[in-house]
Amino acid sequence: MPTLNEVLQTSTDLAPAEVEWLQLLVGDWQLISDLSFADLVLWVPGGMEGWLAVAHVRPTTGQMVFFEDVVGRRTHRGRQSLLDQAYGDGRIVRERDPIFRDDMPVREEAIPVVRAGRALAVITRHTNLAAMRTPSRLELTYQALADALARMIAAGEFPNISAPTGQRRGAPRVGDGVIRLDVNGVVSYASPNALSAIHRLGHVGDVIGELLAKVVADLLRDESPVDESLAVVVTGRAPWRTEVTSRGASVSMRAIPITEAGERVGALLLLRDVSELRRREQELITKDATIREIHHRVKNNLQTVAALLRLQARRLPEGEAGRAALEEAVRRVGVIALVHETLSQGFDETVDFDDIAVRGLQAITELAKMEHPISSTVIGTFGTLRAEDATAMAMILSELVQNAVEHGLAETGGGSICVEAKRTADDRGEEVLSVAIVDDGAGLPSDFKPGRSGLGTQIVESLVQDLRGRIIWEAAEPRGTKVLFRARLRPLARDGA
Repeated sequence: MPTLNEVLQTSTDLAPAEVEWLQLLVGDWQLISDLSFADLVLWVPGGMEGWLAVAHVRPTTGQMVFFEDVVGRRTHRGRQSLLDQAYGDGRIVRERDPIFRDDMPVREEAIPVVRAGRALAVITRHTNLAAMRTPSRLELTYQALADALARMIAAGEFPNISAPTGQRRGAPRVGDGVIRLDVNGVVSYASPNALSAIHRLGHVGDVIGELLAKVVADLLRDESPVDESLAVVVTGRAPWRTEVTSRGASVSMRAIPITEAGERVGALLLLRDVSELRRREQELITKDATIREIHHRVKNNLQTVAALLRLQARRLPEGEAGRAALEEAVRRVGVIALVHETLSQGFDETVDFDDIAVRGLQAITELAKMEHPISSTVIGTFGTLRAEDATAMAMILSELVQNAVEHGLAETGGGSICVEAKRTADDRGEEVLSVAIVDDGAGLPSDFKPGRSGLGTQIVESLVQDLRGRIIWEAAEPRGTKVLFRARLRPLARDGA
């Protein structure tokens, strides 16, 4: 199904700014649907073919009207006159009598969506009257607020483009708590959930009839720091969001000024107790910091092990097999330490492997340059890998590059080595990383057998199998060695996974 933006661009002649206006409205109209206890449908004019439904939202506070999605449908003749009248007159129009839908009486009204004095579309509001009864004060307040927002839409005063779009998790909704403020910031109504949220912050006493700014200021007298946007939110002067924390409790607040003819006459405040959500977030932050500290300490311990092995190697005579083995162990431990160093700097268990590949290649070739001139290049990208894949990949790359330097390029007195990486997806959608290491050295010995030619190749074969991959050694053109290996990567962790 095409997106709202695509439908508006292909089915209307609206300017980009007008399309954005409708998108902002749809992004915030769940609020109006919940306050109205009604379905909302957004219609755009479709010429001779009638009006086209491009968006639909159902209330979470009451019974819905449309069980099926109406997006993509054209309006019938009876409703078209209602839409035409609202669109042409630029005012809210209500059907005089309820209509029946599946034996359910439904009240319909049309609200023109206006921007800069021009009607862009029409919202129809569909209320299920079968569920209606003598309304409570909560329901009367909600419906009055919904009607006020509907008038603002018809006057081009809602949505407000200055309202912040980015927000932390836990944005308040109608069901979480509603406060109505008068023009002076005095609470004229507070829903039960809103009262509970204020009391959770530590307030004792009445809220209705009190100046909300004073209530919150008293709660935060001994708290610091205070969000600079708090004042405009608790007074309802600006469409903004804030969060109040007191006595271990956190309440998210959002203010929506209510205007009539461009003048502010009050405000709607949405509140949500996010104490538990923030506590869990803090736990995750603490765990992340602990994990990073563990990686940092593992890196330090590995570097200590490498240093001890290096000291032990220096006690052995130059050229002895034991010394060479210890130096190989130092390099391998250092490669694993490099991965943990990268993990200690991140916020998750993934690493940008391109940096590790370049640093590892430079470390090996810089040391070899002391004896022979060697140049190295990295082509393509490894991308982001999970920690377990990164460790295995770093070891494979280190072993193959070290073999190329020691056995291929050393025999020819130097040369070049190139590492090329490419990420693709197979027919099952799994990530596949293909890597080629090419040198222009002496080439493979005639008796070379993978997995039997030394500890390094055995390590490589084992790690490639762990990555569910395969590896091929072959001669390069015009000379040298080319090693190709493919690895199936584990999927990166998703949000919330």
